[in-house]
Amino acid sequence: MFASPGPRLFGLPPGLDFATEMLAGLARRLDGHPPEAWARVTLYVPTRRMQRRLREAFDAGAARVVPRIRLLGDVALDPVGADLPPPVPALRRRLELTQLIAALLAAEPDLAPRARLFDLSDSLADLMEEMQGEGVPPSAIEAVDVADLSGHWARSLRFLGILEPWFQAEGAPDGDARMRRVVDRLERAWLTTPPRDPVIVAGATAARGATLRFMELVARLPQGAVVLPGFDEDLPDAIWDRLDSPLTGEDHPQFLHAVLLRRLRLAPAEVRPWAATPAPCSLRNRLVSLAMRPPPVTDQWLSEGPLLGDLAPACDGLTLVEAPSPRAEAETIALRMRAALEEGRTCALVTPDRTLTRAVAAALDRWGVVPDDSAGEPLPLSPPGRLLRQVADLRGTRLTGESLLSLLKHPLCHAGADRPAHLRRIHQLELRLRRKGPPSPDAGTVRAFAAAELGTDPGLGAWADWLAGLVDRLRPAGERPLAEQVADHLELAEAFSAGSTATGPIPLWQEAAGREARRVCEQLLRHADAGGRLSPRDYASLFQGVLDTAEVRDRDRGHPRALIWGTLEARAQTADLVILGGMNEGVWPPAAPVDPWLNRRMREVVGLPLPERRIGQAALDYMLALGASEAWVTRAVRSDEAPTVPSRWLNRLLNLLEGLPRQGGPAAIAAMKARGDSWLACAGALSRPAERLRPAPRPSPRPPVEARPRRISVTALDRLRRDPYAVYAQTVLRLPALDPLTAAPDAPLRGTVIHKALEKFLEAGIAPDLPDASSKLLQTAAEVFEADCAWPVMRRLWLAQLAKVAPGFLATEVERRHLAKPALFETKGEIEVPGLGITLVAKADRIDLTPDGRAVILDYKTGQVPTVAQQRTFAKQLLLMAAMAERGAFGSLGKVPVQGAAFVGLGSDQRVIPAPLDEIPPDQVWIELQALLRVWLDPARGFSARMAMEREDQESDYDHLARYGEWDHATPVTPEDMV
Repeated sequence: MFASPGPRLFGLPPGLDFATEMLAGLARRLDGHPPEAWARVTLYVPTRRMQRRLREAFDAGAARVVPRIRLLGDVALDPVGADLPPPVPALRRRLELTQLIAALLAAEPDLAPRARLFDLSDSLADLMEEMQGEGVPPSAIEAVDVADLSGHWARSLRFLGILEPWFQAEGAPDGDARMRRVVDRLERAWLTTPPRDPVIVAGATAARGATLRFMELVARLPQGAVVLPGFDEDLPDAIWDRLDSPLTGEDHPQFLHAVLLRRLRLAPAEVRPWAATPAPCSLRNRLVSLAMRPPPVTDQWLSEGPLLGDLAPACDGLTLVEAPSPRAEAETIALRMRAALEEGRTCALVTPDRTLTRAVAAALDRWGVVPDDSAGEPLPLSPPGRLLRQVADLRGTRLTGESLLSLLKHPLCHAGADRPAHLRRIHQLELRLRRKGPPSPDAGTVRAFAAAELGTDPGLGAWADWLAGLVDRLRPAGERPLAEQVADHLELAEAFSAGSTATGPIPLWQEAAGREARRVCEQLLRHADAGGRLSPRDYASLFQGVLDTAEVRDRDRGHPRALIWGTLEARAQTADLVILGGMNEGVWPPAAPVDPWLNRRMREVVGLPLPERRIGQAALDYMLALGASEAWVTRAVRSDEAPTVPSRWLNRLLNLLEGLPRQGGPAAIAAMKARGDSWLACAGALSRPAERLRPAPRPSPRPPVEARPRRISVTALDRLRRDPYAVYAQTVLRLPALDPLTAAPDAPLRGTVIHKALEKFLEAGIAPDLPDASSKLLQTAAEVFEADCAWPVMRRLWLAQLAKVAPGFLATEVERRHLAKPALFETKGEIEVPGLGITLVAKADRIDLTPDGRAVILDYKTGQVPTVAQQRTFAKQLLLMAAMAERGAFGSLGKVPVQGAAFVGLGSDQRVIPAPLDEIPPDQVWIELQALLRVWLDPARGFSARMAMEREDQESDYDHLARYGEWDHATPVTPEDMV
């Protein structure tokens, strides 16, 4: 097959379909050989995607025997290393390292927070793989001089010494270490008896040290060869010579190719073309090659740029889309992909940005197009993954109504035949939790709900027993071995999925996502003995990290011509249209990960790859994708939070073009942007409605008189003046605002518990002028807070706030006691307004009686205290209660004259504000009330929305129903008769 002596390197330029050209090159070299010669060829490729693509290319071609196509990772399993220990699974290694990191954090808690335990173990495992792949022992790291560095790095080096046992020859190796040992044995074996049949490494870039050694070994074989992807034939020798140091050249796309050339002592000119097919756009390849030169580049652009000639042909197939937002970018990409499908062409979106790919897939759904996503769906985002994560997060924590119902509403929870009844019951449970639920529901809460509703649902008891048993098992628990944590977690998840009437297979493990989730969970259980003891919180973090390593892909689900590729998958193939999406800094190239164990200088000293290596690999992927016959480059100029920065590579290309006006560079940029702008406009037109809908009017419904409220509270009268529509929605439409699903220590709760504490203190008869009155008040409050407030932190905060106002309250209480004695607390009152058929109701916080039998009405305010001016116009709560008291509305109190009324501030505003009874006596208040209610009983009077709000930005519970936002406070009301 190969007649010339080795070592042999071949290259394929950007833009060619790698699999198709590999097949064509083999066919040309095997022409004239017997058919079985194909079967003797062994191809090593770096990814499964490339392996599948090569097999598809062979299947689509002429009938012939398929060569052996193996993964480079399979070299570690070559029979030459049969006596070596099997490689340790990556998960097991990470679990072992987790225990070491946990011990380190326990000994040195200032190193990192406990929450970073699993991130640190992952980074340490990655470092170990790099060290083993590059042949760097721990002893080399220990020898690094860190005298001039911070103490953190010295401590890091001391800790890395514990990795020594894993680098011993007899130790169980990781995958990279085993591959390195196997390559050593292959090298010794092939020196004496090299393979007689062809061996080819195709599409690899030597990113790992072991891979580089294997590629070097294969290239030297008598019948061996290496085919490099994206080899730059236009790069001058002077530039190749400069790619000799990681510090200056590792971020260049050809750096790894240059490393292999130096190892083989080959000149770039000795790299021969693998295929006879020319690149689709060789001029564009030359342009991109010049733009990607290592710095300094300006002098090279000035000297070599004019040699490119007219730039229009190089840029004719390029389109630049600079969208105003990520959404616009995704919609424009989706529109172009849909158009390509209509044209019968293949289109591929290439991007490392998974958020963008999900947005494009969602936009394509508008036309019923499901793209073939090579990465699939992240397992944590699949239905089984989300259910497993929710159960893991709830184990060992205090439940809230929100978290419990979120789990119960999951589509895989109680997913059997009885699911409709399950959904009906959790709807009823949600309403109960909103109205009467405790902050942290438990099994008793579920059973109490069932007892109250059992008469309407005979099957509710069994359902409640099922749920209460599972809620009991979610209660906090201490540390347990990882195996027990996994087993308990999976049993819980299965029980939630199977439901109370479990029959047949468990829904959690069905379909492709369920099978993948089960595989991952079984793998974790298999290696759990290496994980030590964990708390439920630590286990949830670990489980999330394990799920993050898996993807779910349905190969038969996506459209065969609408493709989404990661950058690694794009090396194996090309398409008629290639779209490089998300071309912003941080995406192209991705941000380099932070290594907490070794800094950049230390890595360079010991011979480990620098972070720039990943940038160089991403740069090669960029060159490969941009070499397609038609290529799009898209970016959003602004993210959801801030303006974005264009990718450094896009900036280089545009700067180079801008600096070549005589060759049409600026005109080419303008044409690229014009093509992109036209597609942006089309995508924007799709999102705009054909005609503008008229905004909703400002509502002012006029219900029939008989439907208007016949029972109203004194506090609702204030709302009737300020926001009549809210009263209409609550009383006429009977749409009370739902309580929050998760109880919170909010202002209403604070007011309630403080009112109750003051009531108990005053009922105890403790004189406010006693020396220990303040301490007794706080003691009483502490008891009430403990019973009625489930949040320890807020209990202490509220108690501290009460301690600040207690002296002032007691001082004014002494004055109040001289005038009157407390008689009634939290007293309800009601009275019918004569002639109108409306009952006025109220609840007085406190009513005191003077020695001559007059009443003093007090209302506690933990928030803002209404001023006298506000009471004259809106806040007439005390004035109305005074009028009610004089007419006998408060039961046993009878008709009593009112001497005074006041708001007592108990918050930051500690003022005592009296009601202006002298200005507006109770009889006048009563007359004004009757007049107001007659107005609201007028059929022509509408319940207008937001008539006199205190502030324009003040929210109402019914703003969404009134469509506030489609109108504003300057919009006139639109009365509407309701029937």
